[in-house]
Amino acid sequence: MKLSNYVIDFLVSEKITHVFEVAGGSFAHLMDSLYGRKDISSISMHHETAAAFAAEGYSRAGGNMGVAMATSGPGATNLITGIGSCFFDSIPALFITGQVNTYEFKFNRPVRQVGFQETDIVSIVKPLVKDAFLVTEPDKIRYYLEKAFHKARNGRPGPVLMDIPLNIQRADINAGTLKSFDRHTDDESTGGIERIAEEVFQLIKSSSRPVILAGGGVRLAKASGELIEFAVKTGIPIVSSLMGLDAFPHDENYFAGMIGTYGNRYANLTIANSDLVLVLGSRLDTRQTGTKPETFARGAKIVHVDIDPYELNNKVNADMAVNCDLKSFLFCINRCLHDYDYSRIDSWRKTVKRYMGCYPSYERSNDAHMDPNFLMHELSGFLPEDGVICADVGQNQIWAAQSLEIKRNQRFLTQGGMASMGSALSMAIGASFANPSKTIVVITGDGGFQLNLQELQTIYHHRLPIKIVLLNNSCYGMVRQFQKQYFNNRCQSTVEGYSAPDFHDIVSAYKISACTVRKNGEIPGALRLLFENNNPYFLEFMIDSNINCMPKLSVNMPVEEQEPLLPRKEFESLMIVEPWKHDEKSQ
Repeated sequence: MKLSNYVIDFLVSEKITHVFEVAGGSFAHLMDSLYGRKDISSISMHHETAAAFAAEGYSRAGGNMGVAMATSGPGATNLITGIGSCFFDSIPALFITGQVNTYEFKFNRPVRQVGFQETDIVSIVKPLVKDAFLVTEPDKIRYYLEKAFHKARNGRPGPVLMDIPLNIQRADINAGTLKSFDRHTDDESTGGIERIAEEVFQLIKSSSRPVILAGGGVRLAKASGELIEFAVKTGIPIVSSLMGLDAFPHDENYFAGMIGTYGNRYANLTIANSDLVLVLGSRLDTRQTGTKPETFARGAKIVHVDIDPYELNNKVNADMAVNCDLKSFLFCINRCLHDYDYSRIDSWRKTVKRYMGCYPSYERSNDAHMDPNFLMHELSGFLPEDGVICADVGQNQIWAAQSLEIKRNQRFLTQGGMASMGSALSMAIGASFANPSKTIVVITGDGGFQLNLQELQTIYHHRLPIKIVLLNNSCYGMVRQFQKQYFNNRCQSTVEGYSAPDFHDIVSAYKISACTVRKNGEIPGALRLLFENNNPYFLEFMIDSNINCMPKLSVNMPVEEQEPLLPRKEFESLMIVEPWKHDEKSQ
């Protein structure tokens, strides 16, 4: 059979339903092998970066591998941002690139290029993938495909790239004699989990102010159910990282907000005053801990559980570093909880509730201006019970993370490590194909929306039930906020030199209904309109250009001391651990 046909059959055998691509000559045989198939669909995007983001969204939302294809040269290099996002955020995905014929490839010759659009994409992406390989032997295609799926899914997940030259794509192979990949040669072993879980349980029993920090690894390990069971049995408050926001339902009594630079003030106070932090699947990056990690949860013992051994004791030294699969760990520790009386931490839970009551993420304001945190709170009440939210990068992401109230069956998809503006619209397309019966909501800003708005045509073409909520503050707000704080309000290229079109006109040109909202009082009616049917819809909210994301942590400050700073006496009254002593070097 033709090798390109074998590749597509293999994807179907792995239950891949959609492939995202932009047409190109160097993978013409693979495109042809998709033609007319009923068991897998080819989704033609309008930029390869968008195709990569769509594959990422498909994987994040559906639990299966996202797959994107592109041609050689610019097609392949345009995938890189999406590949990097999958790598940094541990998203399993397969990227297949076409390549020039092997007899046109330069290999080790000291020339820049031989074939038209020839580019050594394998060498370029090596730092951003779990594996990448150029297929030069047709009879090894099964080996490479099986290896790619195994690598992407196992251990800490991530992307894999396969570069397949044109003459390899059209080669004739005997499928019955192809060499397979020995999946056991690459397995990662994590033994002794039962013993470790019992040790952690003993720490919990001796703690009076424990906190769980849920990271993105909870969802990746498919361990949300185990986490909910653990929280119910122990009563321990749960805070989350940005990537772990949908790991635990926000309407449960145990949820205590998002921590970090732009986290909820009450969440940061909770983790700062804890005496035990159980970190589950989070890499404790600077946006969580602040730039002085020695100040983070300084009164607490830290237990850090992660599938990636290199993330343990990387930025924050743990008292107990546990390298294992998170789902297995939670399963084991849940079996230990036979004699735990969680009423012993009633006082601590009341303290956390007091923090939450004193410092809510939004306030009900008057009708004179649009408050983005209040908008996100109101949006929560209209979201379908199984809705999927795709948040872009920028101030809109932070407002959503601070004030959306995510329920058990809802998903919150956003980029963490790569943090690419313009990713949400394309991710939503992938999420929609992974969940055809669900409503997908995009939250974006005017800056990010302009980076990939050509994908409105993909939404219109497939009539995807994607709802777009755009917060228009007429600037690159996050960087403008930074410039105001550190550059004396010299807003070069964020306000000065920046502009945006009339989005209503643009969206209407793609035959998608649109509406613009300017006041808080108009929010409920507009949101009802947004969800009244399954058609795509665009809803623009006009935001004051000078509104900042608050609270915000400044450089060299502990997470509990976000700006605007609380009055010192009030702050000290909230602290159970000793407040951090600032010296001149730390200011």
